[in-house]
Amino acid sequence: MSTVDAEKRAEFAIRLKERYRALWSDVQNELARAEVESWQDTAGETHDSGDASVADLVTDINLADVHRDIGEMREIAAALSRIVDGSYGACADCAEAIGLPRLRANPAAL
Repeated sequence: MSTVDAEKRAEFAIRLKERYRALWSDVQNELARAEVESWQDTAGETHDSGDASVADLVTDINLADVHRDIGEMREIAAALSRIVDGSYGACADCAEAIGLPRLRANPAAL
């Protein structure tokens, strides 16, 4: 059973959906940029092993950012599911109430 009243659940649902949309936009923009900007563009036409290493690092960082954002989107989707099923605001491990300050800081908190 939810430990958060209906008004607060609606408030958190709005915040979660806004964050989800922002992350989705970031992921789309990053993937579109990656499509345009090839590894060759990052490394340069004539590159040495140092240039290749930097290009690999930049590509890995960009992919890590996308991976992180998708992970957060999954957490948000799970929180929205908990709002719907009535378990939002309860700890997934012990079922104790998660405090409002914690939910305000991280609305997807388990």
